[in-house]
Amino acid sequence: MWEQIYNHFNDIVAAILFVIGFSNLLFQKNLIKKIIGLNIMDVAIYLLLASQGYISGRLAPILSGGSENAATYINPIPSGLVLTGIVVSVSVTALMLSMTIRLYRKYKTLDLDEILIKVRKEKDNKEES
Repeated sequence: MWEQIYNHFNDIVAAILFVIGFSNLLFQKNLIKKIIGLNIMDVAIYLLLASQGYISGRLAPILSGGSENAATYINPIPSGLVLTGIVVSVSVTALMLSMTIRLYRKYKTLDLDEILIKVRKEKDNKEES
């Protein structure tokens, strides 16, 4: 049993991180905490991809006078996906943070429920006039 846990340790940690991030995303009212939860989920996915792409005993796929046999290298696709995902994640996080700043400047709160109440009040005021 412990050997199976040890062999799948990265997968277990990735699943735990994903659950923590997802529950943070669902149950937190604060927008900053929701963004942090989404970033934790991103890290879990990157850990899973990196752990699945790594093969023990193989080399990084950089040809520099070494072996040209493909069986001696790890698969570079998961690493490329992780790097691409990190770039996209940073961009999405920057966009979410900038939108959060604008929401805070307009409504003076980061609580999502309070923001929705204020938006509904604004909508009702516009319909009355």
